[in-house]
Amino acid sequence: MNISKLQITIQEKNLVDIAFKISSSLALVGQSGSGKSLTIKALLGMLPDTMRCELEHDSSFDLIAGESLAFVPQNPFTALSPLTKIKKQFFIPMSKVEKLFEQVGLDLSLLERFAPELSGGQLQRVVIAMALSHDPRLILLDEPTTALDPANRTMILNLLKALQAEFGFKMLFVTHDMNSAKILCEDICVIKNGKVIESGNMEDVLKNPLDEYTKVLIGANFANRSFRV
Repeated sequence: MNISKLQITIQEKNLVDIAFKISSSLALVGQSGSGKSLTIKALLGMLPDTMRCELEHDSSFDLIAGESLAFVPQNPFTALSPLTKIKKQFFIPMSKVEKLFEQVGLDLSLLERFAPELSGGQLQRVVIAMALSHDPRLILLDEPTTALDPANRTMILNLLKALQAEFGFKMLFVTHDMNSAKILCEDICVIKNGKVIESGNMEDVLKNPLDEYTKVLIGANFANRSFRV
């Protein structure tokens, strides 16, 4: 799918003015304040009334239709009700919930438990199962591994890759972590101050970054100083 224009303004000031293509999996990478979160909110229709959004796209499905999109947030601890059993937070037949739990590697006994009783990795897999519950065509991932330890972070990224191969959805992965981006995505789009600085195939950009800002992001590798390309 091709986002030919995404422009977000407030009081005639451009906050985001970008275009990008999601062939399979795209990492939208940038520092805090670069426009990543605004992009996600715009695609989800969650921008405040004070902001004006112009969105032009070309895809094989209706980007605006709610069930075409799914969202996996940064913090699974705040994504679920702490007072409701996990099984009661799904709104699909229980047979499908059980199958999804098996596909994300969760024991069915967790359906009878409450969110505070689960680990971070388990909660994020529950949220991923919820994202898949309506067979989305595009999943928006807002730094979904930030709140996890390194072992769970790698597990979630590998799980998402396996699920994409099985279900065939596209992914837009918002992150500042080059390691995670490299593991999960085929392509990368680097943004700064609401503008695209550099984009292309992940391996090509990481091996031969053209813009100084991209070089700084790779060099810093916010999450892991041992990053190699």
